[in-house]
Amino acid sequence: MDSLNMIFPIILYILGSVLLVCVIVLIIKLIYTVDKTNEILDNVDRKVKTLDGLFNAIDMTTSTLSSIGDRLIDGIFNFFGKFSKNKKRKKEEDDFYE
Repeated sequence: MDSLNMIFPIILYILGSVLLVCVIVLIIKLIYTVDKTNEILDNVDRKVKTLDGLFNAIDMTTSTLSSIGDRLIDGIFNFFGKFSKNKKRKKEEDDFYE
C-alpha cells in the first residue's frame, strides 16, 4: 500500500507531462493552420477587390439597359394609349350628340 502511494503520483505526473506536451504541440499546429488560413483569405480578398471594377461595370450596364427598356415600353404604351383615348373621346362625342 505504501508503494502504491509513491507510484500513483509519479504516474500522474508523467501522464500530466505527456498531456501538456500534446496540448502544446496541438496549439502550435493550430497557430500554423490559422496563419495559413489568414494568408489564403488575404489572397482571396485581394483577388475579389480586383474584380470589383468589373462587377460595377456590369451593374451600371444592366441598370442602363433596364432604364432604356423601361423608357421604350413607357413610350409604346403612351403611343397606343393616345389612340385609345382618341377613340374613347370620339365615341363619347358620338354618344353625346345622339
